[in-house]
Amino acid sequence: MQPTIVQRAGIAVSGSIVQRQPLQFRRLWIDLPTLVLVESGYKILHGEAGTFRVEAGQAVALAGGQAFDVTNYLGEAPSYRARWLAWERGLLEQWRAPAAGVRPQSVVTLGKVVPAFADAFTALTQSFDDAALPDAVVAHRALEMLVWLEGAGRLLLDDASLAPRVRRLLAGDPAHDWHSPEVAGHFAMSEASLRRHLAAEECSLSEILLDVRMSTALTMLQSTAQPVTRIAGEVGYQSPSQFAVRFRRRFGCSPSDIRRDSPRGRVALA
Repeated sequence: MQPTIVQRAGIAVSGSIVQRQPLQFRRLWIDLPTLVLVESGYKILHGEAGTFRVEAGQAVALAGGQAFDVTNYLGEAPSYRARWLAWERGLLEQWRAPAAGVRPQSVVTLGKVVPAFADAFTALTQSFDDAALPDAVVAHRALEMLVWLEGAGRLLLDDASLAPRVRRLLAGDPAHDWHSPEVAGHFAMSEASLRRHLAAEECSLSEILLDVRMSTALTMLQSTAQPVTRIAGEVGYQSPSQFAVRFRRRFGCSPSDIRRDSPRGRVALA
């Protein structure tokens, strides 16, 4: 499995991860509702909802708008491998209301998945690049993955806070030179109101932008084979060395460490 990212605009985006050393990523933000299927090794997630261990052959769904400490372990396998799918919020909001008594959750664990689940996952991701398939068909396949979640729970949708909405705006173009007048205008508020609301959520526009850029870079390092210099440019850094400094400061390791082999059993804190 080669790391890659595929997308059908307005519907979903999917990627694969191949990691040959155990790494821990602190405060990793989940922007979009995301499904993760672990294929080898195992994943540990720790957040406000608790601690979750996802073994090879198991899956977990995560609501957007929350952060986790994430550790990917090789276990007895030569590498950690996983596939992920992130639904665009517009598609998820079309999903029918939960049945009576079903409480939306921030984390939905699926446990061991059946082969048909993995087949549906594969069919969906393969359809993203198939120009012969209309968006309606691809959207139907994306919604089919939500049907698989029905027996385990329903993901929470929560847009009450401003910071997650700002993150999604910035994540649409992380290389853009974002400034507070433009962002405040997008949300029909003054710059002072933007600063005040973000301060109430214990963050600032500059902090959000930096984290969006570093998180986007991490996803690209894990899920594509693009060179580090190109990834730096994609997230707004013309200087690869400056990018590497910011990345190490955020995750505790260099961009090249993400793709490097290391002795089994050592966990690099990122």
